Amino acid sequence: MTAITIPANFTELGLIPPLLARLTELEYQQPTPIQAQAIPSILAGRDLIAGANTGSGKTATFALPLLQQIHAEKPLSSKNSKGNYVTGLILVPTRELAKQVADSIKSYAVHFNGSIKTIAVFGGVSVNTQMLALRGGADILVATPGRLLDLISSNAIKLDLVKTLVLDEADRMLSLGFTEELSAIRALLPKKKQILLFSATFPEEVKSLTEELLNDPIEIQVQSADASTLVQRVFTVNKGQKTALLAHLIKENKWRQVLIFVNAKNSCNHLADKLSKRGVTAEVFHGDKGQAARSRVLEAFKSGEIDVLIATDIAARGLDIEKLPVVINFDLPRSPSDYMHRIGRSGRAGEVGLALSLIDHEDYHHFNVIEKKNKIRLEREEVAGFEAGEFTRDAFSAPEKPMAKPEGSGKKKNKNKVQINADIWLRNS
Repeated sequence: MTAITIPANFTELGLIPPLLARLTELEYQQPTPIQAQAIPSILAGRDLIAGANTGSGKTATFALPLLQQIHAEKPLSSKNSKGNYVTGLILVPTRELAKQVADSIKSYAVHFNGSIKTIAVFGGVSVNTQMLALRGGADILVATPGRLLDLISSNAIKLDLVKTLVLDEADRMLSLGFTEELSAIRALLPKKKQILLFSATFPEEVKSLTEELLNDPIEIQVQSADASTLVQRVFTVNKGQKTALLAHLIKENKWRQVLIFVNAKNSCNHLADKLSKRGVTAEVFHGDKGQAARSRVLEAFKSGEIDVLIATDIAARGLDIEKLPVVINFDLPRSPSDYMHRIGRSGRAGEVGLALSLIDHEDYHHFNVIEKKNKIRLEREEVAGFEAGEFTRDAFSAPEKPMAKPEGSGKKKNKNKVQINADIWLRNS
């Protein structure tokens, strides 16, 4: 790995005056660790693998040097380009992230006076509108893979002049869900290009895939867990009391902006109904909702009009909700890496945040796996009135615990298949 000198401020990163002026207006005081380490390497044309905690400024890390490179080369590229070209291509896994990244880039480019054209394309909205926007091409295109391929098949965009490819949330982009689409897109790109991979997590199976993609890349890993403003807590609870505990916590703490994660679309509506019966109003956010409805719900949540939002993992990737105080895992994520993406919605950019996971006996083993993969260890706590009995630290040798015998029954009942006994550490909630 190449050694990198960390500059002290944005002026020393080699950025041009229009970008520095905009950063001053946005009150960016000094670079984050990932920005300080990565921006000079990107400006030097190096391929990059960059891992950093969510909320660490990854979008600015690739957006600022990309804007500077395009600005410097634009007079030449404008003369030589033909048709619906694109110079910088940013691939993202979700619609919301595509719009958010494009909006950020447009904000950083204010002092280029409209000379750099940035377009976001994604599914769930009219393809015709996006085709019209792409007439004459784009300097920077932020896209979800499926919609990009649709536009390519309609001859609305060409990738033969792409100079920089960015994979945001690269672990997801390189996963099996996007393999075929990404392969099809790569086949249309020029062989010579700069490739930048950004993500909060890079599992080993993903790292192996990067070797064939990048040319002598610089690898940067910035994980600032020690200085994190995000507090992680775990509450144990019996499975049948999870909803009651959730409602209790929301009302007791008077939380006014809570993002709750579940694993399935139908679970969103089911949990919203159960919370409503307990006096907590919640909206839902998942893939079955139309794009216009998703956008309305998200904006209302960001503005504080909605107090509680129940979402699937489409909200776990890249969404930047300013000063979001609380994230709750009602269901544990299936992938340990998704745990970090979920909790990263809170505690962003130095703001204090709380990431809370509710686990029952059946969740205990899986949460041990999540901790092991992410190299964390959290105390198990309980809330008065919602005690779950005993849990064991060692979920791999968890003894079984018999179920209570129903009143009036003389028959023996089977033991629970997964009941876990253990120590409980108490802390004031």
